[in-house]
Amino acid sequence: MSGVGDGTERSDAGVDEPGWEVDPDDEPGAAVVAAVGRQIKAWREAAGMRAAEFGTAMGYSEDLIYKVEGGRRIPRPEFMDGADGVLGAAGKLAAMRADIAEVRYPKKIRELAKLEAAAVELSAYGSHNIHGLLQTEEYARALFGMRRPAYSQDEVERLVAARVARQSIFSRSPAPELSFVQEEVTLRRHLGGRMVWRRQLERLLEVSELRHVEIQVMPTSRDEHAGMGGEMQVLKFKDGSAVGRSEGDFGSRPVSDPKYLRIIELRCGIIRAQALNPRESRAFIEQVLGET
Repeated sequence: MSGVGDGTERSDAGVDEPGWEVDPDDEPGAAVVAAVGRQIKAWREAAGMRAAEFGTAMGYSEDLIYKVEGGRRIPRPEFMDGADGVLGAAGKLAAMRADIAEVRYPKKIRELAKLEAAAVELSAYGSHNIHGLLQTEEYARALFGMRRPAYSQDEVERLVAARVARQSIFSRSPAPELSFVQEEVTLRRHLGGRMVWRRQLERLLEVSELRHVEIQVMPTSRDEHAGMGGEMQVLKFKDGSAVGRSEGDFGSRPVSDPKYLRIIELRCGIIRAQALNPRESRAFIEQVLGET
């Protein structure tokens, strides 16, 4: 089986297998994909090419071309480059790469990424696994691969790509203040196997060296713990507004009401106070890494 550039894989027999299907509940994303598909079809017809001819020139089946043109398949940016060259669009189709890149990830993740991109401060507590912004690509892939019912391989890769893309927050300028508290068990669970786990610990140490990032560890031995309700996160913005989410509270949905935010912020503050400080936490992570 060989990979292809439109979000699908093609078997040696030349039959396109399921790829990035459009989520019918994602109306904004579906509208963008449909508009891109119409543009591709218009350029193909203007070039005097049938769908089968275009597919042959691109290296894909006629059926796949119809799916892309009909807005039923999300093409990867590389597909847009190939179509631009084949159809002589002089950069007009390639210019739509940004539109596709915007909607290629699930709607919920796009919305989260926008909030993170605008935040000037982020505080998060992770109880079950390493926070998404701190995950290596291998760790994220292993984590999504464990989901039951299982994701398809393409869904896994799509989610991994979205998670990795969010990590551009670390290189933003001006840099946001980022604070993470990780439960000790998340550092000791070998998700993905020993080597994936080791590289994840090394990634935590690498990120902890950034001046605008603090990583703290909550030891399992603590007698008191304000985070027993589960994961939580608070994002603060330049205009003074904020959004928070606490697992199991307020329907586990993002909230911006000050009275609810106060509860989440209070818990986050207590959790940080109960955890090891950043210097102690770094030493703890180094110790766990040395035990492998």
